[in-house]
Formats: sequence, structure tokens, C-alpha cells
Amino acid sequence: MKPLVSILIPAYNAEPFIADTIKSALAQTWPKKEIIVVDDGSKDKTLLIAEKFHSKKVKVVTQANQGAAATRNKAFSLARGDYIQWLDADDLLSPDKIEKQMGAAEKCQYKRPLFSSGWGFFIYRPRKAKFIPTLLWEDLAPLEWLLRKWENNLHMQTATWLISRELTEQAGPWDTRLLGDDDGEYFFRVIKASDGICFEPDAKVFYRISGSSRLSYIGRSDKKIDAQFLGMKMQIGYLRSMMDSERVRAACVTYLQTWLINFYPNRMDIVEEAQRLAVELGGQIQPPNLSWKYRLIQKSLGWSAARLAQVNYNEWKASALNSWDKAMFHLEKPDAA
Repeated sequence: MKPLVSILIPAYNAEPFIADTIKSALAQTWPKKEIIVVDDGSKDKTLLIAEKFHSKKVKVVTQANQGAAATRNKAFSLARGDYIQWLDADDLLSPDKIEKQMGAAEKCQYKRPLFSSGWGFFIYRPRKAKFIPTLLWEDLAPLEWLLRKWENNLHMQTATWLISRELTEQAGPWDTRLLGDDDGEYFFRVIKASDGICFEPDAKVFYRISGSSRLSYIGRSDKKIDAQFLGMKMQIGYLRSMMDSERVRAACVTYLQTWLINFYPNRMDIVEEAQRLAVELGGQIQPPNLSWKYRLIQKSLGWSAARLAQVNYNEWKASALNSWDKAMFHLEKPDAA
């Protein structure tokens, strides 16, 4: 018998996108699947749209707003699948994504394999998604995968993973304390619990770049900033528990340096703690470099003013993307993946 795959879709205020996301799940050529949508107290028509898809294959539930991690935990509690496919409410899967990865499962030599795939980003039209291979797009041992990620500041989109129930249960639940990069911390535990990652190049995920409402956006929220640094310290601890070599420690310092711009200069308490941690790891971190567009502001008005200008621009850009998405949603129907 073919394994059952649970496609889990947490949703919050995803009215423009949720229908196409559910359709991409239903379109999976893997025959044995269930789709579970958990609405996290949306204030728009997300729930109303999702409920139109309710069927034997699609289960839709709602809850009072609790945040992304709690919503994902709720979805998993309802899942019966042998494998878990996470899918954010604005992203899409290629029709054969799961089938390709399940095919890879038959060839993979690892005892506790984890399956990944390629992904491309788009703003509105999936057919214009840009797929840019990285050093993570190959079969890798867990430690090597994690080191490459930090050493090169790489990213693997949430929906790329196909995870066995065994690995999912071994990794444990999503951490509800983490308000940003909760997927980074969660999948770190999943990867750590595996004994190897099998990359399937023909399986594809279409990742929609939206605005400031996305979970990964930190902005100026102290709660998100504190949660971000907590998650970073947790992940550094996980990596050092796997191996405490010179390369591991150097990768941890690089990771701290990469994310320092989110804390400097407004949260010097975190900057100082990060510097102490870097020294403990045998390295140093330096004040972050701004984008070239803001260096003139830095020279004339100082680092804080330049950083504020960059944050304000990013927030404006995020707001503009949201407005564009909503406007285009009313003009035409998005292309299918």
C-alpha cells in the first residue's frame, strides 16, 4: 500500500491566495493524500474560501488566533499521514512534487531520510518563478547541510521538505515562543534527527514573496527581535551538540554576523551578548554594513539614521507588495503552477 501524505496548510489572512494553494495540494499526482487547513482566526475571508473545498480529502478547521507555530502544531495533531508536507497558505507545489519525492524514497540509502526539493520565488505569477540552485541542492549529511547554510547565508523554503512521521515526532513540536524564523529552528531539529538529506531536483515549490505580514519579517518589533535571538542561540546550541569543531564554531560566528543587522544599533544589549558569544566561539563580530544606498546617509547623519531609513524603506516596500498583490487579485486570476 502507498503511504498516506498529509499536506498541512496553516492560514492567517490569506484571502487572495488560499484557494490556489489548496488547488495545488489537490492537484498532487500522489494519489494517497489528505489536506488539512487550519485557519488561525483570520479577519478576512480565508476561512469562508477554504470551507468551499471541504471534502473527504480536505479538512478545514478554525481556532482563535494563536500564531503560526501553534497553528502548525494543531494541523499536525489532526494529521494521519505517514509523511508530512508543510505548505504555507500563499505558496504552491508543482503537481508532481510529492510523487517525485516519494519516488526518491525508494532509492535513498539513508535509514532516516529527509527529502528536499528545488524552490523558486515569485511575486505574483508562478510561471515567472526564479529557480536558483545553491550548495544545498544536493544529497548531503545533516551536519554538512547545516554548515553550508550558515557559511553561505542560504535558505531552504518550508514547503521543500517531505518528512516522515518518525522524524516529525522525533523532532518535536514547533516552538510557540519563536515569532520569526520558527521554521529555521524547527527544521534544524528535523535535520538533526535525520541521518541524511535526499534532494530531488525535479520536485518544485513556488514561494510567493509577500510583504510585512510574512512570518520571517522582523521589522522593529521588540518581541520579534527577542524571539529571533532566542531561536539563534538555540540553533547554535544544537549545532555544537552535533560537533564542536573549528569549522562549526566559525560557522556559528558567521551566522551571528549575518543576522547582526537586525539588532544593531537599537538593541545593543543583544549586540553585546552576541559579541560575547562570538568571543566564546573563538571569533569576533563587526558592526554590520548597510546597503550602498544608505552609506551617504550614514556618513552625514550617522549609523542609526541610515539604519532607520533602510528599515522604513523595507517596510514601505513590503506594504507596496501587499497592495500590489491585493490589486492584482481583483484584476485577474493567478496562473496555476
